[in-house]
Amino acid sequence: MHSDIAYDISAQSESEDSLSLPLVGIIYGNVGTTEFKCNIIGPVEQTEYVQMRHEKVGWVLGQVDTIQRKTDLSLEKAQEMAEGQEMDIKELVSADISVIGYRDDRGLLQVPRTPFKAGERIYRASEDLIREVIGLKDNPEKGAYVGMLNGHDIKIYLDINTIVQKHMSVLAKTGAGKSYITGVIIEEMMKHGVTLLILDPHGEYSSMKDPAKDTGDPRFDVSPRSYSDRMIVFSPDTKINPDARPLKFTLSSMDARSLLELMGLKAGSNLKPLRAAIDYLKGVKPAYMIKDIITVLEADEEHDYGILVNALDYLEDMNIFAPQGTKISEIVQPGKTSIINLKGTPPEIQQLIVNRIATALFELRKIGKIPPMMMVVEEAHNYCPQQGKVASSGIMRTIAGEGRKFGLGMAIISQRPAKVDKNVLSQCNTQFILKVTNPNDIKAVVDSVEGLTSGMADLIQHIPLGVAIVTGGGISMPLFVEVRPRETRHGGESIKIL
Repeated sequence: MHSDIAYDISAQSESEDSLSLPLVGIIYGNVGTTEFKCNIIGPVEQTEYVQMRHEKVGWVLGQVDTIQRKTDLSLEKAQEMAEGQEMDIKELVSADISVIGYRDDRGLLQVPRTPFKAGERIYRASEDLIREVIGLKDNPEKGAYVGMLNGHDIKIYLDINTIVQKHMSVLAKTGAGKSYITGVIIEEMMKHGVTLLILDPHGEYSSMKDPAKDTGDPRFDVSPRSYSDRMIVFSPDTKINPDARPLKFTLSSMDARSLLELMGLKAGSNLKPLRAAIDYLKGVKPAYMIKDIITVLEADEEHDYGILVNALDYLEDMNIFAPQGTKISEIVQPGKTSIINLKGTPPEIQQLIVNRIATALFELRKIGKIPPMMMVVEEAHNYCPQQGKVASSGIMRTIAGEGRKFGLGMAIISQRPAKVDKNVLSQCNTQFILKVTNPNDIKAVVDSVEGLTSGMADLIQHIPLGVAIVTGGGISMPLFVEVRPRETRHGGESIKIL
């Protein structure tokens, strides 16, 4: 049997060696059509692409899933080495290879239907084969340039229409660069005239009006750029965010139960008097304000509404209501990026704002009153949590389930994937996964991403800064992508892509 293998290798060597590809190893053991083992005799790393010849279909692309070094060093021998004795260690390195496939005559991605032969040589894959099998094309006009295939000088362009017409997610632990790569994606959307609305709880994205000071590695071919002419910033608190336009709501559009939720009060004994006060004001003063509700409640000498009045006083101090609220047509403008800067706004008020805006976007898209668009939700676990319910939970689920058919896409950004509503996360077709270390978060990521190999799943907690697993967006399989530098100034200056 060994002589047959030797003959097969010898017979192929001339044609394969002419490709000048580095030899990686030899297939051994039990061999399948979708995975097999090979010994490693050349430098190769986990997730690297390899190619091997199949007797019926020709060259096939594979990927190194896991690598293991096997040695004869026992515990006893290790102890002897620790005591100063020299030891001859015999070792072999093996790898599990996942078969990606080949393109047939119709250009369809296929996997061989019969196993590879034991003894076949494995080579580091050529960039031409990687491009062909994965389906990578340089398409700046229709593509979103997000970076380079990790370890290769191959630019990765995602299909901009696929991203916008469906939903996407960016998931990473704090400090792993999620807002940085989100900025890269937003830059690409702005280039292509996508209408965007960004819900920004920390005020990170307004900095995109300014060009980056340095775009780093020249091989990415990125230059500093400002998008100030395409951006509009709104905020409910223009004292903290003086460069923003005021964002206001009309009080008359809210019912008593919604106001109580906003104030964090239970309906109980509060609902009836608040509803009565609102009904009275609607009859005598349609454009009433919070102070008018307080006046009506305090006029009732028979009852003490102190708790309710104090809560209304707090709401009055938030200054988010006005006789004339901000119109959606002011916020959403075709081809523009609107940022709702919520920096300094309390969480419960943020949830109200997100609920009101998201509901308006969904209802207006259903009747075509606003253009097709993408809504970017930072810190999404606060607005569509897996456990419990907040004011915006319902509309987030609705947009996740129905928004695509009405031209309303959603981008979910979070550093706690396990805390995001699974019904929302599961609807995201394009995903950007950066480093995640919390076991619950890793499980949530693995459960929501299709096509991850076991090796990729293990690597999620070890992804280096500046690299992301990208899946969807017109890409047929998960890819490790070295994120390109930002064209604009990054709002989270403590996070840098190396």
